[in-house]
Amino acid sequence: MVKKVLMLHGYAQNANIFSKRMRALRNACGKDVEFVFIDAPHVLVPVDFADAFRAKPGTSSLSDSGAQGTSTDSDSDPALAPRYWWNLKADPAARSKTIGVEDSILLLRDVLSKDHYDGILGFSQGAAMAALVAALLEKPNLYPPFLIDGKPPHPPVTFCVAAAGFRPMSPLFDSILLPTYSTPTLHILGRTDVIVVEERSKQLLEVSTNKRVEWHHGGHFIPPRANRNIIKACLEDPLGEILSPHRSLRQERRHP
Repeated sequence: MVKKVLMLHGYAQNANIFSKRMRALRNACGKDVEFVFIDAPHVLVPVDFADAFRAKPGTSSLSDSGAQGTSTDSDSDPALAPRYWWNLKADPAARSKTIGVEDSILLLRDVLSKDHYDGILGFSQGAAMAALVAALLEKPNLYPPFLIDGKPPHPPVTFCVAAAGFRPMSPLFDSILLPTYSTPTLHILGRTDVIVVEERSKQLLEVSTNKRVEWHHGGHFIPPRANRNIIKACLEDPLGEILSPHRSLRQERRHP
């Protein structure tokens, strides 16, 4: 039976860009997995970047949002428009406000209500959203706007894959993710990631009770070769034993 996976791009990406970057994984899975790439509801504009770069050193809104190289040159092709699931302000006092995430939750609610998905895979900011939605499907009553006619839009997913994920320090995320969520989650993290550093990654790991953690030696990306097979194996059998492609790297697996 074909598995269907909801795919959530990172900050300043979009569904089209993420689909191209996941080409190796899509090819490896063939017809066994259907990947559904979704655009975040918000389009980045130049003022968003200007505001982010006005942040004080060490407190960049771009890094807090999980951004890497970005571009706003999308006039010639709307499919290249950079998007985001939520944004932050340069003012550190407002850093706990994930601006626009409510609209993103409602968008994903509507997407989930129209079809059945086996799992969710997200990168960076999309990984944070993937974990949030996985937790929300376990505990839908914690955020009433997520309900449709008083009922959850979708049953809990079988698995979640969070690549370069992190837990935003915001009241809304805390109210859903804390104290924990239990959806089986594969976390893929880079040892040299300077956008989502290890300390920030561990804040998401701490609330993920049924997790497997795979580290790679790279930065803020999903290694196309090293982790392709392990993601494929996770998608095909989320609860099965998976042989790590990184014999020299530390693996962690935790169950409730």
